[in-house]
Amino acid sequence: MRILGLSSFRRDTSAALLADGKVVAAIEDVKLTRSQTRGLPEAAIKFCLEEAGLEWHDLDAVAVATRPVMGWARRSWGAASTFPLAPVAGGYYQANELGGLARDLSHFRVLRHKNGTSPCKFLGLEHHLCHAASAYYLSPFDRALILTLDENGDGRTGMLALGEGTKIRVLETVSFPHSLAWVYSRITELLGFAPQKEEHKTQWLSLEGEPLFKPALMNMLRSPRTRLPRVDSSYLDHGVTGRLRLSSKLYRQAAIPEGGGPLSDDHRRALASSVQQACTGIVGDLLESECKRRGVSAVCLGGGLFQNVLLVADLEKRLSGNQIFVPPAPGNSGSALGAAMLAWHRKNGRERIEVTSGASYWGPGFGRHEVKDILDNSKARYAVQSTSERKFDSTVRLLQAGKIVGWFQGRTEFGPRALGNRSLLASPWAPYVRENLNDFVKHREWFRPFAISVPEEDASFYFEWSEPCRSMNSLATLRAGVDVIPPDFCLPGGRVRLHVVSRQSNPLFWELLKSFGKAGPAPMLLNTSFNLAGEPLVACPHDAVRSYFCSGIDALVMENFLLSKATAVHVLAGAHAGARASDELASHGRPSRVSP
Repeated sequence: MRILGLSSFRRDTSAALLADGKVVAAIEDVKLTRSQTRGLPEAAIKFCLEEAGLEWHDLDAVAVATRPVMGWARRSWGAASTFPLAPVAGGYYQANELGGLARDLSHFRVLRHKNGTSPCKFLGLEHHLCHAASAYYLSPFDRALILTLDENGDGRTGMLALGEGTKIRVLETVSFPHSLAWVYSRITELLGFAPQKEEHKTQWLSLEGEPLFKPALMNMLRSPRTRLPRVDSSYLDHGVTGRLRLSSKLYRQAAIPEGGGPLSDDHRRALASSVQQACTGIVGDLLESECKRRGVSAVCLGGGLFQNVLLVADLEKRLSGNQIFVPPAPGNSGSALGAAMLAWHRKNGRERIEVTSGASYWGPGFGRHEVKDILDNSKARYAVQSTSERKFDSTVRLLQAGKIVGWFQGRTEFGPRALGNRSLLASPWAPYVRENLNDFVKHREWFRPFAISVPEEDASFYFEWSEPCRSMNSLATLRAGVDVIPPDFCLPGGRVRLHVVSRQSNPLFWELLKSFGKAGPAPMLLNTSFNLAGEPLVACPHDAVRSYFCSGIDALVMENFLLSKATAVHVLAGAHAGARASDELASHGRPSRVSP
C-alpha cells in the first residue's frame, strides 16, 4: 500500500511517502524551493514520487493533515464566543477565514485533478491526531500518553491522547485561542524576534534572565477549573482587522511599553525566562498528573511547541521516572508523516511501522556523478578522495587545524535539525571556533549554543543523556569530573546540547567521529546546520556549493569530493604531497579571519 502524506497547507508544508509500511521519502518544501511556501508542497510531492518511482495513479491513498471545513467551523465559533461584542473585528476575521477555507478546498480539488481517474482515496485527517500519530508511531513505546501542542491546527491547539499498540484514543482537546504556543510567539514578537520563525531565540535567551513576570503569565495561561492550558480572555484583544493580540492587561503586569517601545536587555531576558518557565510549569503539571492518573510511564510529545529543546529537557528532569519521546520533526512539517502513518495503521491495524531509532534521513540524496556534474558546471576545483579512509583523514586534518568544514553526505535529514548529513563541523577545542562560526558563517546571536555530536558508545562516558538526544530534541548533562568540553559550549548547570550518533543510523558520520577521536581529545565535534543565515538546511549540491562560497566555511566535503579555500590549502599540502596532480587542492578564498 502506497500512501502520500501531506501537511496542512498553512505553513511549513511538507510531503512524506509510505510504501508497505516503510518510510520511503519525506522532505519539507522549503528545503527544495529555498523560500517559504504555503499551499500544496509541489516540490516535496514531486521528490517523494520520484524517489519511490511512482506516478500519481500508483498511489492508494493521499492523506492530508487537515480537515478544512471542521477547522473553519471551530475557529469561527471560537472567535465569536471569545469576543461577541467586537462585530467589526469579527467581520474581518470571518472574511479571512472564509478565504482560507476556499483556498484549502481548492488545494483538495487540485489533488483530485492530479490523480485523474485513479481509485486513490483522499483523506482529510484531524491535524492534532496527525501530530499524535507522528509522535507515537515513530516512538519505541507500545503504550504511552501523547500530548500535542501548537498554535492552531483545525481550530485546536492541543490534544491529549493514549496510544496502545497501533491505536490512538483521544482523551481531551484544547481549542483556540487557548494556546501556549501562540502566546510564546507573541512574546517572541515583543522581544524583537520574528514570530512563528525565531522562537528558538527566545528559548535560549531565557537562560540569561530571571522569571520576574512568571506569575502574570501563569495567571494568563492557567485556570483553576481545568488541568489543560486556558488563556484568560481579559489578556486578549481583537484588533480592528480581527487579528488576535495581547491586551494592555499583560503589558501593565509585565511592565511592557504600551506602544510596543524598545525593551532593555534585562527586561527582554526576564520576559523570555518568564514565558519559558510558565510554559514548562503548565505542561509539566499536566503531564505529571495525567501519567499518574492513566498509569503510564512513557510520554510522546508532538506539535510545534515541542521543538523547544529546553522545555523537553526540563520535562525530562521533572518526570524523571518516565521515558519521553519527541519525533525528529515535531512541528507542522512532521504532520505529513503522521498523516501517512495514521492512514496506514487505520488500514493495517496489526502492523506497527518499524523505524531505526534516531534516523530521519528521508530527503534527497545524490550520487557521485550528479555531484561531479554540479561541481564542474560551477567551475569549482576539487580533489577526489578515492577511498573512505582518505576522505576521513583529510577531513580530520582540517578539523584538527581549526577549520570549519561543510559535511554533505547521503540523504537530507527530515526535520529542523542537522543530524550529520547536512552539517557544518568544527573541533570544539579549536581557538576562536565559536567566534568564527558566529561572525563569519552563521551570523547569529552570541547566546545561542552549538550542538556537540558524539558516538553512542562514548556518550555515556562523558554525559548523562536520554533518547531525544538522538534527534537533538533535548539536553544532556556533563558527568561529574568530566572537563573535556570547553566551557563556551556548556549551558548553565553543566548542560550540553548533545547529538548522539549510532553506527546503525549514520555509519559514515559515526566513523568520522571515531576517526577524529583517535587524533583529538575526544570523539566529539561541533555540529550546526549547513545553511546561510535565514535560509533552510541545504538539500542539494548546488545549495551546498553556493552556501560554501558565500560564507566563511573553510572546506566542503561532498560525497567523495573535497573543496578547500586558501586558508585551508596548507593544512593538506603536506598530507597529499605525493598524490597525483589531479588531486591537488584548489585555492578559492577570501581574506583570513581570526586565525587559530
